[in-house]
Amino acid sequence: MKSSILLPASLFADFGGWSADSQFFDLIGSTPLLAHGLGVAVADAKTLFTAPEQGEYTLYVRTRNWTAYWSEAKTPGIFEVFVDGQSAGLFGNEKSEWHWQRGAKIALAQGEHTVVVRDITGFDGRFDALLFTRSDKAPEEGLEAYRNLRKSLLGLPLSPKRAGSYDFVVVGGGVAGMCAAIAAARTGTRVALIQDRKVLGGNNSSEIRVGLGGRLNIGLYPSLGYLLNEFAPVTKGNARTADVYEDEKKLAAVMAEKRITLFMGYRVTDVTVSDEGKITSVVATDVIDHSRIRVSGRLFADCTGDANLAVLAGAETHMGREAKSEYGEASAPDVADTMTMGASLQWYCLEDSVARPFPDIDWGLKLDEQSVQVVRRGQWYWEVGMRDDQIVDAERIRDYGMYVAYSNWAYLKNHYSKKEEYENSYLGWVSSVAGKRESRRIMGEFVLREQDLKSNVIYEDGSASTSWYIDQHYPDPENSLRFPGREYLSCGHLDPMGFYPIPYRCFYSKDIGNMFMAGRDISVSHIALGTVRVMRTTAMMGEVVGMAATLCRRNKCLPRDIYYSHLDALKDMMRRGVGRTDVPYTQVYTLIDTTAARSEEC
Repeated sequence: MKSSILLPASLFADFGGWSADSQFFDLIGSTPLLAHGLGVAVADAKTLFTAPEQGEYTLYVRTRNWTAYWSEAKTPGIFEVFVDGQSAGLFGNEKSEWHWQRGAKIALAQGEHTVVVRDITGFDGRFDALLFTRSDKAPEEGLEAYRNLRKSLLGLPLSPKRAGSYDFVVVGGGVAGMCAAIAAARTGTRVALIQDRKVLGGNNSSEIRVGLGGRLNIGLYPSLGYLLNEFAPVTKGNARTADVYEDEKKLAAVMAEKRITLFMGYRVTDVTVSDEGKITSVVATDVIDHSRIRVSGRLFADCTGDANLAVLAGAETHMGREAKSEYGEASAPDVADTMTMGASLQWYCLEDSVARPFPDIDWGLKLDEQSVQVVRRGQWYWEVGMRDDQIVDAERIRDYGMYVAYSNWAYLKNHYSKKEEYENSYLGWVSSVAGKRESRRIMGEFVLREQDLKSNVIYEDGSASTSWYIDQHYPDPENSLRFPGREYLSCGHLDPMGFYPIPYRCFYSKDIGNMFMAGRDISVSHIALGTVRVMRTTAMMGEVVGMAATLCRRNKCLPRDIYYSHLDALKDMMRRGVGRTDVPYTQVYTLIDTTAARSEEC
């Protein structure tokens, strides 16, 4: 677009109280700013820009009306843009999808100008970019058009910067990816760890705040798990204060390993695969400034949870529930469907010594004395998106989690028959990052099934043991009756089982010769995922994968060759483990779930 100026939100000089929201980078095309003020307007975002020539410019803001999916009432997600102190319009109140919303025409002199973006309500208004253009034509909609516009106006380098070549490249910095990286590094392997967030730990980070579940140091290889113990939080709990999750300890554990190079805030956006079906390099994009790096390697691991690396590389993945006929699982539905376990948006309230009001919203869920949840903490069972696509609909799923949390709190504060009990209570925290349980699973050489678990079929390549019961989540029946298709509460269905050693063959792709996986995206059925998905178990998976990567390096072989030719060597390493035993052992809480109890104190 001629004489146009693009101001990406993530490049504003001063975010004010807005936060960079990069979790939907692939869906949106960049990182918007979010006014996550819990009902209190956040401080202004500000930046400077230079007009290349004098003239009249039309302002467009890339934004969306986030509540329009569920309410026709006036949205709270509105904000105002000021250019050189003059209002250029209100935004965030039109279409439900990301789009360019037109603002005022503005006369700009050649030279420097100021932009201020002012939140109105504190209820999650968002913007991704501002465009000043002298063209009479509105910018083209759509993700590809937006990416092309960014390329043309931001002058980004055509080629990514080379960031080195490594023995082992781990994509994903949750506890599985951390353990894979550390285990490989401690056994002599040079590792690149790429994490698309600015914090490590995944669901166990202060962004999402899910406590660790499952047991360590069990089964065939009781030395597995001491590694996680080194950096895991010493306190239990979901939806607690940020300090409980000890982000600094996790970062320190990775930084202490001299063979690990950590790339934080980089999203893998492209993959090069050889004619032999092996990954040779990945391109990772900085989620803030869009600079790109190329990281080369001989071995790779997908520890992303969503199988992002696998999809880019062309590996087969599955999502949803398989039909009974697929694997012969007794508990599977007769017909396959797309239902998954959902994502949780947790929250909690705090107490003050004085009354703390909260807006009486009219755009939220319609609740009454029977449907309101009389709680002070939104726990794991505040679960959304089971009927949606956990990848394509990820932002809407996250938004609905916030929507119901605000709706419930507004009712308790303003309409509940015992609202005086909440007079001094206020929202202390509502997560703005979705805590996912399930999305895509990567198909490996072996797919773990329900009957393997229930019949305790032990395979020769059994490795890290799972301890959680087969825990399937479904929409809460009463909540479904009240809010059909829009439920936000779940219930757990538990099938008892003993400790079970997960076959090593679940940890590498059948399609991509040099790609491991660890975490909730390993090669299992939907039902089997119900036990392997908890984080102490996924951490031990990562530990095994890290050791296997070192064996691949030593023997100049691929992941599948470990099973066929070097399994005894892997067993020896698993017997030893790589974790320290000379530090305090703290992982004695939330060892196993036998009840699926819905309690605020989990």
